[in-house]
Amino acid sequence: MAAIPIDDEGRFAGYASVFDRLDEAGDLVMPGAFAKSLARRGASKLRMLFQHDPREPIGTWETVREDAVGLWAEGRLVAGVPRADALRRLIERRAIDGLSIGFRTTRATREAASGHRRLWAIELWEISIVTFPMLAEARIASRSGLRPARDEAALRAAISLFKQ
Repeated sequence: MAAIPIDDEGRFAGYASVFDRLDEAGDLVMPGAFAKSLARRGASKLRMLFQHDPREPIGTWETVREDAVGLWAEGRLVAGVPRADALRRLIERRAIDGLSIGFRTTRATREAASGHRRLWAIELWEISIVTFPMLAEARIASRSGLRPARDEAALRAAISLFKQ
């Protein structure tokens, strides 16, 4: 059986966004879209929320960075916060594993034929744990401290472990 995706201290990790993948809203995030925002804010100024609800802060992001696959995030749920404690148990049992980004688009183009938007620059505000992510590949995929996937095949293998 695959490793539990969260450790005893509530740390977990995964991809909050994957580049050049169509989400349910018809958007594709492009490589480099988060660069300016991350340089300005860093992980410490991004909020960890439940279902994008600003009344539901549940933890802190310790590492957030772009790599060749997408936006990799490592965070920790805050013990003693009722929602965070419940989420820890749900993540342990693989009952919830979605991640989703809260952002403002600062530069995008729209494809005439498909109507899809390519997001070239994003002001990232928060990353939420969600029941249903807009992007299927945006998932909690490993314990914090493990290396992010280096390529698409590795990402798919990591995601498939938690869909068993």
